[in-house]
Amino acid sequence: MEGTASAGHSPFDLLPGKVEELLHSLSTLNVNGEAYGSTQFVLTNYIFFMILALILMGVVVFFAVKKLSLVPKSRLSNGVEALTEFIRNDIAASQIGHGSDKYFPFLATVFFFILFNNILGLIPGFKPGTGTMGVTVALSTVVFGVFNTVGVKEQGFIGYMKSFAPKGVFFPINILVWAIEVLSAFLRVLTLSVRLYANMYAGHIILGIFAILTALFTEPLILAIETGSGLGGATVGAVPTILWIVLMTALYAMEVLVAVLQAYVFTLLSAVYIGMAAHEH
Repeated sequence: MEGTASAGHSPFDLLPGKVEELLHSLSTLNVNGEAYGSTQFVLTNYIFFMILALILMGVVVFFAVKKLSLVPKSRLSNGVEALTEFIRNDIAASQIGHGSDKYFPFLATVFFFILFNNILGLIPGFKPGTGTMGVTVALSTVVFGVFNTVGVKEQGFIGYMKSFAPKGVFFPINILVWAIEVLSAFLRVLTLSVRLYANMYAGHIILGIFAILTALFTEPLILAIETGSGLGGATVGAVPTILWIVLMTALYAMEVLVAVLQAYVFTLLSAVYIGMAAHEH
């Protein structure tokens, strides 16, 4: 059988070709699965699933709010309310302090946008919108614009510019510190976007490789059972197959945790930057 590990061949022999197919599937392609020129304006696979995640997010929030009551009985409403309370109290209020309610809607939108994209991307065959640098850079650029706008609004342009140099630092050291702090503020666009993109992309590569290995070890076992030949070897081969399946399940559960954690980290850092910009430090 072509594409499966035949007798006398290790499943690892087929791994390089399968990994190449995996990397191609994780590339930014048009919705037909084909490459496109950089000057073409097309709907890519990642943008398609990002739009799908936005629609799903809107539907979930709509029904959660629709069934909301003083004492919510819907599990969906309870879940969404618990997450929003967590964002309001443990992220916005704890990191921004006074006036955090003004920025809570933005932070909640960022959290749910990343969460729904990350979770949707865990479905086999789906792609997370956060798995491409284009989306994560755009998202971090929005955060950059928001926290700088907040800084100018709350402290005034001159006051905000002065806040980049800590008080008590003498000239000319304060000029150097100011320049470093301004540069670090611009670098936040890169650090925010790369952290989210790298974790999601690398996670999907690892999951993909282990899924390939699980399939390669499982196919000979299934073939032997179907044909009734080599059942003794199939019984022995069932042990590594089961181990791969268990390991794959554990990795998948860990990737679900990473998907939620990355939404939390991105939102938390966004709140930290807004808090730093809103209050003189």
